Amino acid sequence: MTADTPSVGDLVHDSRTESVGEFRGTSGPYWSLRPVVGGTEWEADPEDVRPADSAERLRAKTARANARSHGALL
Repeated sequence: MTADTPSVGDLVHDSRTESVGEFRGTSGPYWSLRPVVGGTEWEADPEDVRPADSAERLRAKTARANARSHGALL
């Protein structure tokens, strides 16, 4: 069962990589995800992706804030 497509910017969890990323859009049958603190996007099978839970969202937002405070986030 394929999940509903998230909105651009939604935080999602990729179970294949065990990573939380920001949904950026679709690329053929895959979803493009970007690391929360910036970096190279990766493609994920929608079957492996679910919305990030509250703890994952909090960790991701904290990591983003920390990266910004150090000038590491573009």
